[in-house]
Amino acid sequence: MRHEEFIGQVQARAQLSGLGEAERACRAALETLGERIPEGLADNLAAQLPHEIGENLRRTEVFGGFGTGEHFGRKEFVQRVASKAGCDERQATYLARVVLEVTDEATQGGIMNKVRDSLPSDVRELVTSGSHGHM
Repeated sequence: MRHEEFIGQVQARAQLSGLGEAERACRAALETLGERIPEGLADNLAAQLPHEIGENLRRTEVFGGFGTGEHFGRKEFVQRVASKAGCDERQATYLARVVLEVTDEATQGGIMNKVRDSLPSDVRELVTSGSHGHM
């Protein structure tokens, strides 16, 4: 999937008014995901995404791919996305769900299964619920 297609999918599904909002949503959700999952896994996921999108996951790397992700739950995850995206927590939850759904569709080889497995169940719900699912 190309960068423009990825951002366009996020914009359309989240019903955002512009590409800038979609870019901000992607950055917020993927940077936060990159903070939460092990760095090596973040790097592997980033490698399957368009370069500009994948860099959001790599931005938080500290130990060259060998560090471990921070340990925080869904509440902290959503608060971080909200802070980075400049929106309230309800909108941040939905944006994260949309971005992670598009990320899942843009990757292959079961990488998102590994991402899901690395997350606690409350954060995993954000990855599995999709843009139309219930939480």
